[in-house]
Amino acid sequence: MAHIVIMGAGIGGMPMAYEMKEKIRKADKVTVISNTENFHFVPSNPWVGVKWRDREDIEFGVRPYLERKGINFISTGVKRVHPENNRLELNDGSLVDYDFLVIATGPKLAFDEIEGLGPHGGFTHSVCHVDHAMKSHDMWDRFAKEPGPIVIGAVQGASCFGPAYEYAFTIETDLRRRRIRHEVPMTFVTSEPYIGHLGLGGVGDSKGLLESAMREKHIKWICNAKVDRIEEGKMFVTEFDDMGKEKQKHEVPFAYSMMLPAFKGVDAVFGIEGLTNPRGFIIVDEHQRNPKFKNVYAVGVCIAIPPVEKTPVPIGTPKTGYMIESMVTATAHNIHSELIGNPPTSKATWNTVCLADFGDTGMAFVALPQIPPRNVNWVSSGKWVHVAKIAFEKYFIRKMKRGTSEPMYEKLTMNAMGITKLK
Repeated sequence: MAHIVIMGAGIGGMPMAYEMKEKIRKADKVTVISNTENFHFVPSNPWVGVKWRDREDIEFGVRPYLERKGINFISTGVKRVHPENNRLELNDGSLVDYDFLVIATGPKLAFDEIEGLGPHGGFTHSVCHVDHAMKSHDMWDRFAKEPGPIVIGAVQGASCFGPAYEYAFTIETDLRRRRIRHEVPMTFVTSEPYIGHLGLGGVGDSKGLLESAMREKHIKWICNAKVDRIEEGKMFVTEFDDMGKEKQKHEVPFAYSMMLPAFKGVDAVFGIEGLTNPRGFIIVDEHQRNPKFKNVYAVGVCIAIPPVEKTPVPIGTPKTGYMIESMVTATAHNIHSELIGNPPTSKATWNTVCLADFGDTGMAFVALPQIPPRNVNWVSSGKWVHVAKIAFEKYFIRKMKRGTSEPMYEKLTMNAMGITKLK
């Protein structure tokens, strides 16, 4: 009998549990360990932040759904991974042994790296977690009664830029609907070298399309931006030129701000030699397996992927929903192969497919493969993206409740985009 343990019950961990359960032998066991009882659909957090969604619309308790599928669930959370002993130390002091471990924790949000950043003790909001989005949700009406300047963006070291663009345009849409847009100057501050870089070196004409959209919506921007510190109502930013030399200092006022932080690995794995890189991300090979601890796999945002290219201000590489599903499927197949005595052979595609909602329209991006040169380098915009994002939200939450493991992200998005097959 083998015990497969999955750390995390999010967008990577839940599908991983369902797919793994379908692949194991009759005597094998799957356990999910999380630091929370709940799953929440992270891509909907921008909607939560402007009160277009309530918490209960995108969050649910996972225990009954996992246990119905015969998957054990522990919500104590992992204090430390001990890969040399094939053991997890939980927050309550108990120990869990494993034969295979899949790390799907997502990241630690590095708000502490910039003075004044973040919703806990800082002056900016976040849409990285539903708890953070709810802080904005609870005060958004108050802001609308006393509007002022808004600053949205992503700090140095950030790797997931799509939600920043989504949130900026969603807020812009909401302000127009409230008929107070004319009272709210908006500035987009990003560590990207140009608008539409997205941590991917651009996708299609993402630069031109996003710059045009920002001009149309009267959103100013500062690129190659390093946020030095944040005070109440003020953001201090250093802008660099394309050669990495200081270009200009900015003091940007705001009455409301949402800035995406840089990511790090979670404390449970940080600093384990051979398992993580210096930022705490899990090192994996082409089969999603750690090269040193070969019974440890990892999927999702927690894995180490180098930046697509060197930029004047450091940025990371995003891990999108389709990419995560591909990692999950490859990992499930590889662990199954090892269970029956064969070597792992499955590889994730690491392609990028993204639906970015802008409130009443949106943009879709496809980069195959993620790192240029690409076989497919495609971007499109229109109201259909907004509709597709809503449909996918409903579909994915329903899939997590039903315990369906089929990776449908590719099918749904490709059908919408008129692309028949990803290679």
